[in-house]
Amino acid sequence: MDVDYNPTGREFVTGSYDRTVRIFNYNGDHSREIYHTKRMQRVFCVKYTYDGTYLVSGSDDTNLRLWKSKASEQLGVILPRERKKQEYLDAVKARYNHLPEIRRIDKHKHLPKPIYKAGKIRRAMIEAESRKEERRRAHSAPGSRTMQPFRKRRLITEVE
Repeated sequence: MDVDYNPTGREFVTGSYDRTVRIFNYNGDHSREIYHTKRMQRVFCVKYTYDGTYLVSGSDDTNLRLWKSKASEQLGVILPRERKKQEYLDAVKARYNHLPEIRRIDKHKHLPKPIYKAGKIRRAMIEAESRKEERRRAHSAPGSRTMQPFRKRRLITEVE
């Protein structure tokens, strides 16, 4: 329903009809953070604060909610020793992010049941469509059907 850019320009936030607030990197394809609460209804507006540390969301239940831009970031005064430890942990995560176990833990996001089920149904539909396209390609003349990437398929027109 609404989109707002971080003042740094490196990420943006979206508020949506599925009752979530999601933060994306400017060039990423998956959300970095997903915020939701049990009582929050459809999100109609989102806005970053001017320093980019918080974001505000307004939902259908006439509430404004204040979220941290980085959920795991500590608020308040951070001592030099704590900052060094956090930088070290971030460096270790970046170093071993290519390992499947670390990547799985890093990418895991808890979603509410209705949103998870809708994603599961959507994935099943996409898999069925790709199987159907493979079968069409197998039973048609060679070279008559070209494979088009999924992300390009949905594009209607490209504006310059």
